[in-house]
Amino acid sequence: MNGCGGRGGVPPARRCLKTNIIPEPSQTRRAGRKEAETVLDGKVALVAGAIRGIGRAVAVELARHGVRCVLPYYDWLDELDDLHRAMRAAGPDYLALPADLREEDEAARVVEAAVERFGRLDILVNNVERGGWPVVHGPYVPEQWDLEIRTTVTAKWALFRACLPHLKRREGAAVVNLSSIAGLVGRAGPAGLVFNDGYALANRAIRTLTETWAREGAPEVRVNELMLGFVETRHGPGTRGWGLLAEADREALLAHTLLGRTGRVEEVARMVRFLVAEATFVTGAVIRMDGGYLLGGEPARPWPRGVVAPGEPTFGGGVRPGGKE
Repeated sequence: MNGCGGRGGVPPARRCLKTNIIPEPSQTRRAGRKEAETVLDGKVALVAGAIRGIGRAVAVELARHGVRCVLPYYDWLDELDDLHRAMRAAGPDYLALPADLREEDEAARVVEAAVERFGRLDILVNNVERGGWPVVHGPYVPEQWDLEIRTTVTAKWALFRACLPHLKRREGAAVVNLSSIAGLVGRAGPAGLVFNDGYALANRAIRTLTETWAREGAPEVRVNELMLGFVETRHGPGTRGWGLLAEADREALLAHTLLGRTGRVEEVARMVRFLVAEATFVTGAVIRMDGGYLLGGEPARPWPRGVVAPGEPTFGGGVRPGGKE
């Protein structure tokens, strides 16, 4: 049962009492933070791609709220010491281990290690992708195409399949699939130098997986997708590809974004925390976090004065205000 009653039943009246007292916004914010800490404290999260960037920021954010994290890593090994320092500073116990998540048995091994170490699994942050830039790699050759699909799609699938039986045993379990607006914009417009066609295809597929997995996980497990635009360490200023773009191309990307900037990893981490801790009636949803890129950077036009004066017939009819012909 949730909220005011069970499935198909009539909720007891005493559970649905309402009040007209509206709390102060500051009280609501403090209560929300406290509730998130209480909800997350002691839970266990598997955070893929946590060795750097968004994944590390998510792991640190969850750890600061009492979550014990399991952190598989594969490449970017020069960042490993920084990951350990960040997690030790965050506080709770954690487990970092090497794994190639593109291999189904490796994904299963990571999940088994998580459950053996902590006895439970509550959260999966499915943050594993390739995302090769056209300005870096050029057009994909077949080997790069296969690598993109195996990393951005197959690894997510393998992790979810391995995690689901354990998540089903936990109240309030949640999955967040991280994806990209590349699945919607492809290589159109300013993004054409950033998103590869294989990457766009892979991210288009994640939407289908999110909806399918939400059905498979219900009612115990919520599954949602966080679709990202340009973030500082993902197709943003903290990446090799960004430095290869001409200044005019970088300006075009920002001009196409309503908020006029790239996202920050801390913003993404807070959104992930919200989805796993507070979005308790949300599943199968796609949350687009792109600073307004998909809408384009064009401002709204001022309202025109129009040609119909007050009192004139409107909408092509002959009825005047007051109902008189």
